[in-house]
Amino acid sequence: MMTDRIALGDFLRRRRERLQPADVGLPGGSRRRTRGLRREEVAVLAGVSSDFYARLEQARGSHPSEPVVIALARALRCDPDQRDHLFRLAGFPVPARRPHHRVDPVLLQLTEHLDSLPVLICNDLGDVLWSNSLDDLLLGRDERRPGRGGNVHWNWFTDAPSRQHIPQEQQARLSEAHVSDLRATYSRRPADPAVGQLVDELAAQSEEFGRLWERHDVAVRSADIKEIRHPSVGLVQLRCQVLHPPQSDLRIRVLLPLDGTNAAEKLRLLQVIGAQKFPTD
Repeated sequence: MMTDRIALGDFLRRRRERLQPADVGLPGGSRRRTRGLRREEVAVLAGVSSDFYARLEQARGSHPSEPVVIALARALRCDPDQRDHLFRLAGFPVPARRPHHRVDPVLLQLTEHLDSLPVLICNDLGDVLWSNSLDDLLLGRDERRPGRGGNVHWNWFTDAPSRQHIPQEQQARLSEAHVSDLRATYSRRPADPAVGQLVDELAAQSEEFGRLWERHDVAVRSADIKEIRHPSVGLVQLRCQVLHPPQSDLRIRVLLPLDGTNAAEKLRLLQVIGAQKFPTD
């Protein structure tokens, strides 16, 4: 990849001019003639010389190194999209983003209106960030436990009660779907230690996972059919739809009543019954 010097210089200048001293913890003063930050201030924040930074804005001089681009993105308070754009202009591959560990309030407000359907939000590692009460009632467990206990892949392969509500004949297919989905995340972020650690721990704990992982099947799940056997309302047949918000690693999993079944009635009944625990034997 080649550095787009002109566009890089223009982007740096525009970002600098949009920032105020208070945005980066600097005193403002009343006699500033420069709109936004001064070049010297950005240089200090990024840990480079003023002359080097000035030449970058002027589309001349040496190419910035990748650590310098990272420092500039931090100094200019770039959000993830702006940081990715800066990397492309500088001629470097866009670094992988870390998985989300919180849900955007707007997204959460949207999902809270789906209280008549089981809804769960997780990141692409499978870490559960939020689920509504109906989802917890239907599955009979709390996916939001801390650590690995709050990960859907970990629970599926290491926690036997996680499978007891799924008919036996469907479990092999769902195991394959879990592994192929995690393999897709691994392919996107092969150098991310969080992904590698989860894969290694799953392979050490589950022979089934290790065997499926070696097949190199890769696919991001977007839709499926699920049957869940609940001890109070019986078999619930559902259509699983996974929504992928743009520019995000979040997954919104919604379970909808399967057409031609009484699943909608059973979900309403489950809301009335309230929380029921699954038998452990």
